[in-house]
Amino acid sequence: MKNFSTWMIVMFMAMFWVFRVLVAVSSEFGSGFAGFEPLNLQMEIILLFVVLVCMILVVKRKLVGGLIYLLGYGMYFGVDLFNNVSKMLEAGEEVSMLSIYANSFASLLGMILAIAVLLDLLADKGRKANPKDKKTDWFYTNEQYDRQMDDRADKNNYRTL
Repeated sequence: MKNFSTWMIVMFMAMFWVFRVLVAVSSEFGSGFAGFEPLNLQMEIILLFVVLVCMILVVKRKLVGGLIYLLGYGMYFGVDLFNNVSKMLEAGEEVSMLSIYANSFASLLGMILAIAVLLDLLADKGRKANPKDKKTDWFYTNEQYDRQMDDRADKNNYRTL
């Protein structure tokens, strides 16, 4: 994880994960968290554990982590976002419930974050199994440098008394 964008995306993933934990815990205690409610509490808890594994895979630059993250959030938040937007379009001005707007906003953020994670993983050229690092590879893979240092060390014939 050498890119600044990757660090930022992983931090946003962690902050959104903490937010979803707070929503799930507050729902379990019977009070909503500022109008946010989990769509399905059991699926929310399962998704929280899946996201922990996905964060580790994203830190390790594995494409599978981004795909699982997008698939999980797409199935969970994407369906909710579509349903809420269709409710808002059908009802027009009659829909003024805070929970619908709050959950739609949270679902939109979740979908944007999942797409950003996958795009960041796809755009990174250094996520291969053996990435090239020009800053250090010249030292570790340069045999000519080793030979020059060995030849120079052999020519130091100091006289001893």
